[in-house]
Amino acid sequence: MTLAVVLIGRNEGARLVASLASLDGRRVVYVDSGSTDHSVAAARAAGAQVVDLDPAAPFTAARARHAGFEALGPMPPEVVQFIDGDCTVVPGWIEAGFAALQDDPDLGLVTGWRSEMAPDASVYNALCDHEWHRPAGRITACGGDMMVRSAAYIEAGGFDAQVIAAEDDEFCQRLRKAGWGLRRLPLPMTRHDAAMTRFGQWWRRAVRSGHGFAQVGDLQPGYFTRERTRVWIYGLGLPVLALAGLVWGPLLVLVLAAYLLSYTKTVQGLRGAGLATGTALHHAVFLALSKFPNLIGMLTYYARKRRGAAMRIIEYK
Repeated sequence: MTLAVVLIGRNEGARLVASLASLDGRRVVYVDSGSTDHSVAAARAAGAQVVDLDPAAPFTAARARHAGFEALGPMPPEVVQFIDGDCTVVPGWIEAGFAALQDDPDLGLVTGWRSEMAPDASVYNALCDHEWHRPAGRITACGGDMMVRSAAYIEAGGFDAQVIAAEDDEFCQRLRKAGWGLRRLPLPMTRHDAAMTRFGQWWRRAVRSGHGFAQVGDLQPGYFTRERTRVWIYGLGLPVLALAGLVWGPLLVLVLAAYLLSYTKTVQGLRGAGLATGTALHHAVFLALSKFPNLIGMLTYYARKRRGAAMRIIEYK
């Protein structure tokens, strides 16, 4: 089997340089989404084939990945590793993922473990690091760092350029419906640099997640149902009841009790996942708060859909 890498980026700077260096001379197609830094020059200097996306159409990670795959030509390599420009590949991952696809012809996709480069730099990075920790084995979806069999990619229809967030989840659902297996190997795969140091960055990222919940839930009915339900309840329903509780006090007490119960369950879940009590208490505050930017993201999607407006990316860095 043969393999190539599709690397995407937008103003990643030094992160992109590190990502390119981690690919160890492999065939790389770099897709740039309107960078204003030296990303394109860095990619060319590293020997990558560069695809510079036309700014006339909205930039999305999905559009970039699909453009990268198409740039591989009418007869692409049998396997493609997708990676984001703010990630570096862990030595040995590509060989391990490649071997797994060779050994199991029913697998359409393999992924591994992503981790943050600097989880202690901010609580926002630490939240990302925890988010990446998922069990190995058969899976239903994964993040954007993935190794895909080209035949499976083509059969599933590739990435949908209109999806601005959770595009990897959406693609994975079509891959599964086409009959392909997905597996997470118990191996480190990539190291990610979220570079989030400000509350506003975290908020924007949570808005983007909410947009993904709504858009992908629309495209793949039944998916993200739990996430959307929780946003409607804790981001909208309970706040509305709290306003009514200003008139009738007992209702406000019930709303506060519902939030406290949800927070307590979140802390218990985080502790069960291995976090120390203090860390779990801290992280749970942000997970509870995230329902509000998630709601903004969901409403943004529904407003765009109703107006027929373009689905544009929501950037956080």
